[in-house]
Amino acid sequence: MKNNTKMMTEIALMAAVLCILGPLALPIGPVPISLATLGVLLAAYILGPLEGTASCLIYLALGAVGLPVFSGFQGGLAKLAGPTGGYLLGYIFLALIAGWFIRRFYDKLWMQFIGMCLGTAVLYAFGTLWLAHVAGLTFMEALAAGVLPFIAGDVIKMVISIVLGRAVNARLKADPAL
Repeated sequence: MKNNTKMMTEIALMAAVLCILGPLALPIGPVPISLATLGVLLAAYILGPLEGTASCLIYLALGAVGLPVFSGFQGGLAKLAGPTGGYLLGYIFLALIAGWFIRRFYDKLWMQFIGMCLGTAVLYAFGTLWLAHVAGLTFMEALAAGVLPFIAGDVIKMVISIVLGRAVNARLKADPAL
């Protein structure tokens, strides 16, 4: 079991990674392509479900108070209440679900991938429903704008998070000082 100081440091570091990756986005419509989901998956992989979710909550809180950590270097409650707010809140469930699968099935990469897919599906559901509501779109229009263009990229992010997360975890395990 990790000591509290080390755990808090790891949570803060992953929140910082999210704050760095989150603003990096390519605006392609009402929902930009962002690297934030990669950060969420890495947090879940490296920290597990609870601590990974804690890092996401810190990231969301920092953005909610106005720090420019959301896509396009934006922040504030208006961003959470805007068209992408459901996706942002979906990060919580992505971290919980993916993190649980990663910890539960650490030696079964295909189960980790399934967990990441399930977590992403929940994220997509929250985001799509919120986008449809806020933007006045039908569910299918919101799905076309907020999910379909992102599936391939999110699968790539899942693979990257598995490879990178395993490497980081191996390094952390190999050096007790870390």
